[in-house]
Amino acid sequence: MKVIFVKDVKGKGNEGEVKEVSEGYARNYLFPKNLAVPASKSSLKQLDTKKKKQMEHEKEERRQAEALKNTIEKITIELKAKSGEGGRLFGSITSKQIAQAFQKLNISIDKRKIELSEPIRTLGFTDVPLKLHPQITAKVKVHVTEE
Repeated sequence: MKVIFVKDVKGKGNEGEVKEVSEGYARNYLFPKNLAVPASKSSLKQLDTKKKKQMEHEKEERRQAEALKNTIEKITIELKAKSGEGGRLFGSITSKQIAQAFQKLNISIDKRKIELSEPIRTLGFTDVPLKLHPQITAKVKVHVTEE
């Protein structure tokens, strides 16, 4: 019996997949627990339209991430920190502080999207990568000056 999985079922199929399963398994387990629906013409058509909408949504997200990348790469973030000799900071600049600087510019960036391998501990310019989308990474210049 062909079924369309509504939810992920470990070892059997993922959401949106059309698979052949035994009739008893479908009727006694998948259908009562709303894990799958029978693969009829109408349900296959619904699945197709759902996939098309999802593709359009993903394209829109990617387009927005590209636009945000173009905006971010033109910006230089200015941060002030206390420093000692040789341009070494007392403390460090973290991704949270960079995210707060973006908030002041009315750009909402989650601090988890800022891929700072280690906190900035020196004065000067640093290129910081931002993961905006699985395929899109932007670089922002962070300028740390003495307070």
